Amino acid sequence: MKKKSENSLSLSVSRIVLGIVFVVIISFVIALYIVVVRERREYAMRESESVIRNLSNNLDSNVQSYKELSRLIMTEPDLVRLLRADVDSVDISMINDARYGVMDILNVTEGVDTVIVFREDMIMLATNRFTYIYDYDVMNGEDWKKDIYAGKGGAVVSLNTNNIAHKADRRPMVTIGRAIYDIDSQERTGLMLMNISPRVFERILGQLRYNNICIMGSDGTFLAGNKEYAAYYDGSFADRKISYKNATIDGVRMLISGCRVSDLPIVILRVAPYGTEGTPFRMVAILVALLALFLGLALYIGEYIRRNITDPVYELSASMEENKKSGDLKKIDTPMKFSELDMLKGDYNSMIDHVNELIEKLMDNEKTLQRAEMRVLQEQIKPHFLYNSIETIGFLALDAGADNVHDALETLGRFYRNFLSKGGRDIPLSREIKIVKDYLTLQRLRYGDIIEDAYEIDEDTGKCIVPKLILQPLVENSIYHGIRLKGEKGEIRIKSYLEDGNLHLIVRDTGVGMEEEQIKKILSQDRSQRPDEADSSFGLWGTIERVRIYCGRDDVVNIRSEIGEYTEIEMIIPDMSLPEEERQ
Repeated sequence: MKKKSENSLSLSVSRIVLGIVFVVIISFVIALYIVVVRERREYAMRESESVIRNLSNNLDSNVQSYKELSRLIMTEPDLVRLLRADVDSVDISMINDARYGVMDILNVTEGVDTVIVFREDMIMLATNRFTYIYDYDVMNGEDWKKDIYAGKGGAVVSLNTNNIAHKADRRPMVTIGRAIYDIDSQERTGLMLMNISPRVFERILGQLRYNNICIMGSDGTFLAGNKEYAAYYDGSFADRKISYKNATIDGVRMLISGCRVSDLPIVILRVAPYGTEGTPFRMVAILVALLALFLGLALYIGEYIRRNITDPVYELSASMEENKKSGDLKKIDTPMKFSELDMLKGDYNSMIDHVNELIEKLMDNEKTLQRAEMRVLQEQIKPHFLYNSIETIGFLALDAGADNVHDALETLGRFYRNFLSKGGRDIPLSREIKIVKDYLTLQRLRYGDIIEDAYEIDEDTGKCIVPKLILQPLVENSIYHGIRLKGEKGEIRIKSYLEDGNLHLIVRDTGVGMEEEQIKKILSQDRSQRPDEADSSFGLWGTIERVRIYCGRDDVVNIRSEIGEYTEIEMIIPDMSLPEEERQ
């Protein structure tokens, strides 16, 4: 068996299988990593969403309860009396009564840091006045009131007392503002600001045991929770839809989640690490099992291909190599397991049969060609003696005054010189034409003016190489089997031209013509159709045979004829003066 080369099929299949296995493993690892990371991220996102939504609902519920408390404060009798009183009747006693009335309401709840009420004339009361620093320039303006008045008595949540005051310790606050309207006249009598202490949010976080939460105002101010996480806040979290970002904190990959609480100016940030929670261990196990199954299947397929395909191919190749070394083109009988390989063996054996047939045909053609050449050699009739004899007779005729005899002998000598052509097989077409002209000159000496000749020879065809003596036998056939049998004056016309890389030679005579059945017999490749004299004849039959062998094709001769009118024989020969790739 042959040694496997670097480009062998088995090695190629092995490389392909290993390549597929490698690609699958890499793809599996990448896919597994993506699946695990995605599942962990989605789990972390789901967990963050659950925590944030739960906390958001708690905060919103608490703020709603403080909104209801602010509504109750507006109906406190002493506060209502203060807001309805004329400016001249308002004194410190009335203001204190109203302040104590509000404080009585606040005593039943926790988390309200202060309540500030303004009459329309800006007379104010505050339940925790001395712990705040007021900005009277802002307070005396109108901008800070616009959003409260726009609420038409509804609760408007903002931050840090609408910027008219801030806690002395700079602690931020969530502010609920309301425009106050008289219950009887429905006229606006003032506005109220109620600050909710961030301790409320701290208490909620403590109850829920959230230690990775930061509660902030939408303006970026810290309210409660883990203050370190406030640095990760940006405007993308101030939306009611939860946003997510990745961050690395102290070398740990974290997921930052955040959103706005309902329509409140409060934002929740949650920072949590990606843990092993959410890892689809069952899916990973299934994928690993599938990978192992695939690897086993790939190895099995590779081994199966080697044993059942590549090894039999090597056995078949070894049989062919042994056949080649023996020097005989014999069929091989190596048994093959599969029909495809058996078909390959059958094709090889069929090729061997075909090659043997071609060799036999080639040998037959070569023998035929050798016989034709032998007949040509036999026609030479000792050339040197013939030349000397013709030349001697010519001098005797010239000396005796027989000029016509001298001319005839000179033509005959020229004819034989061209005819013999130094024994070569091929000659230029121009020399073949000269042979025909000399031959017809000699024939006119015998038959007189019964024969006329005409030539249509393209200049480009003169140098074309053709087999020697392919026109003269056709011309001779035209005389003896065409014109002479017709018994009247006839014409032989020879034409040549190039077309599609082929030389076309046409010999046409105005003789008796040929029947279709006779033409079929002449062109037949079946030797049984030929007459006995065909193989020994140097005329039409032998010429067709030589042209076919020369061209290596059978469709190179055409015969067209009409009884009593003409016969036309056409030969199509590759132009040997062209490069091989341009011949047809």
